[in-house]
Formats: sequence, C-alpha cells, structure tokens
Amino acid sequence: MEKKTINETLKGQFDIDERVCHYVDRIEDQVAAMSRKIDDLGQLHQYRVIAAMQKHKLSERHFAVATGYGYDDVGRDAVESVFADVFGAEDALVRPHISSGTHAISLALYGVLRPGDELLAISGLPYDTIQTVIGLNEKSAGQGTLIEFGISYQQIDLNEGGKFDQEAILNAITDKTRMIYIQRSTGYGWRQAISLDEMAAIIKKIRRKKKDLIVFVDNCYGEFLDVKEPVAIGADLMAGSLIKNPGGGLAPTGGYLAGRKDLIHLAACRLAAPGVARETGATLGINRTILQGLFLAPTVVAQAIKSAVMVAAAYKNLGYPVCPDVSAYRSDIIQSIKLGSPEAVKIFCRAIQEAAPVDSFLTPEPWDMPGYADPVIMAAGAFIQGSSIELSADAPMREPYIVYFQGGLTYAHGKLGLMLSLSRLLDEKIIEIK
Repeated sequence: MEKKTINETLKGQFDIDERVCHYVDRIEDQVAAMSRKIDDLGQLHQYRVIAAMQKHKLSERHFAVATGYGYDDVGRDAVESVFADVFGAEDALVRPHISSGTHAISLALYGVLRPGDELLAISGLPYDTIQTVIGLNEKSAGQGTLIEFGISYQQIDLNEGGKFDQEAILNAITDKTRMIYIQRSTGYGWRQAISLDEMAAIIKKIRRKKKDLIVFVDNCYGEFLDVKEPVAIGADLMAGSLIKNPGGGLAPTGGYLAGRKDLIHLAACRLAAPGVARETGATLGINRTILQGLFLAPTVVAQAIKSAVMVAAAYKNLGYPVCPDVSAYRSDIIQSIKLGSPEAVKIFCRAIQEAAPVDSFLTPEPWDMPGYADPVIMAAGAFIQGSSIELSADAPMREPYIVYFQGGLTYAHGKLGLMLSLSRLLDEKIIEIK
C-alpha cells in the first residue's frame, strides 16, 4: 500500500498534521536497518520459547482450572518449568497472586534477607516504589519496611558515565553485606539500562571478594532485550512483572521470580507461608493465558523496541536529548526524552493517551501516586490496567522534566503514538517540523 493512502487515513482519522506524517516516514527509512536487527532478536527468542514449551510437553491438560488450595496444579508447575528454561534459571516462581513488579521484588528481598543483613544497591537509588519498601521514603514509615525489620541499606551510585563504580562497590562489601541489588532498567533516571556484559563483569569481581553474596536483579522492562537473562550470566535471582515484557500483553496480572532453587523456595515461603511455600495457590484457569502471553512476548517486545528507536530518532532530530541514543545498545524497552518543561510533558502524555484503543477520551493529569515521591503523570489506555508493555508514557513532575515512553503491542501502534505526540507539540508551537 502506498504511504499516501496511510497518511491520508492518519490525517483524517487522527487529525495528524501532514508534515508529521512525512517527517516520520523519513525517520522510518533512517532506522530501517536497526529494525531488521531487532526482528532477528525477536525470532531468536521466539524459537527458544517454543523449544521450552515442547521440552515440557505442553498440552491441553495444563490449561485445566485448579481451585481451592491448588494442590497438584500441573498447569502451574508447567508454567514455572517453562519460564525457568526460557530464562536460563534453575527454578522459577510464576504466579497470578504476585500483583506487580514491586511485589515480586519485595518477595525476593523479604524472603531472603534477615535482621542484621545488609542490602547493597550498586546501581544507584532504586525505583521510587522500591525506596518505600526499603524504608527510604517517609511515606512508608511504620508499614514494615526492610529497615524497620533490622535490615540495613547501603548504596553506591553509578559513575558519571552511567557505569558501575567498581572500586567503590568492592570497598563497600563487608561481613554484613548479604545481597547485592542491581536495577537493570533506568527507572526514573537519566541513564542507559545496564547491559548484561556490565553485569557479568561486576558479578565476577564481587564473587572474588565474597563468594556467598547473593546477587539480585530487578529485571523489569528487560526481558528479551538480549540473548540471555541476568540469571544465565551469573546473577542468583531476578524478578519482574507479567504485565510488562514476559506477559506479551495477554497476562492479566502476575509476576515472576527466577534463579537459584533455594532462593525461589524462600521467596515462595514469603508469598504463601513457611512450610507451605509453592505447594498452594490455585491458578483458576489463568495458565493458558500466561503461557500464550509468553509465546507472543518475543514478538511483542521486538515491536516495542522498534517503536522506542523511532521515538529516539524523531526527537533527537528535533534537538531533544534522548536516552538511550538512537543506535545505542538497549537493555530495557524504555525511551527517555528530556522535554524540559511541564507543559511539554503533559502534551506528550496526553497524546499517547489519545492514541490508545481504551480510554482514549481521558485526559491524564499529574497526581500523588502511592509509593512515589513526586506527582506522576501516566498515559496508559491499555487492555490490561497498568500494562507497561502496551503503549504508555509517564513522568514524575520534577526537573528536568523527562518523559518515559515504552511499549506498543504492535509497531503500528507505537508509531501512531509518536505521530500524535509530534503533531500535538507542533500544534502548540513547542516544536517545528518542515
């Protein structure tokens, strides 16, 4: 089909300025070679997922409904075996009872750490909601934070280049240090996501300093971005959300942990109860959807990465700082754009909401979300509430006013969000496009 026909539809149905259509067409040509490489990575992961499902002889019986205590839920067992294989882990805990990535991370922290232990974060300040779990935000005081349970916290910031400060990390490790915390994704920072090569290098040095240290990785937004996952290159444990990358846009809720078998058991004890661990938890027929979402996830993630590259190229060409850069290695699906003003952030997020198939008529406004230090604006007209693998954008309302774009179950949808954001900024004379 001719570009002219598509552009006429965009102009008529979505009120997108014709200059934006032509501009994005040029950007699409600019990043075409990168898009092909991203598709190749998606194929690699697709074949690995299929192989894992075949290995565990996935069949109709695994989709049966389990109720009550959920004893002998063979579908639940199959889900966890498949996830473990796909991620290169000894074991996995994958449950609809885990409500978010923050919940999954909390299971790892509370499950493994004990009073007197120290948690050492080596990628700087963790994401806002994890700060409340640790006890770094006064809003969570008295709610049973790690610090209130006698677990101390120490933090090593990344260096000016956004890399691990190796000397400071090794010097910070003491007899009390029990767990190393790595946040793979940028969170609400201005840095590239941490690469697996960087992780592997620092883990080796940490092991030489103290062999029994547990290395935990917050893997949210990072699944299927590289040829392996953190637990396959030396990390002991990782966690994430099913309404992000690995759910493929289909999983309606849930989270996962993957890693060493003994650590997965401890996390399961925290999710259920000591002595019960992973033996209970009826999945109520959701296993089919979780597995089908995992099946689609490699392709969906590839679509999201391609959308992020397009956004980076489009805004960089207009003079805005972007992170990661257009051709940079990507270790999460998030694309950051430094828009520089609260007005531009609001317009951007409202345009992404306007592109949504669900709740497109709503107008996002900044608000005080639980667990966040600043008001946050979120655009997320998704089929699954809060699904970050679907087209979305959010930003804490603080200087230097960075907006975080992610997702898009399809490349076409991500492209629509980009064009609407450009068109609305053009309407308000914040940008110029010739």
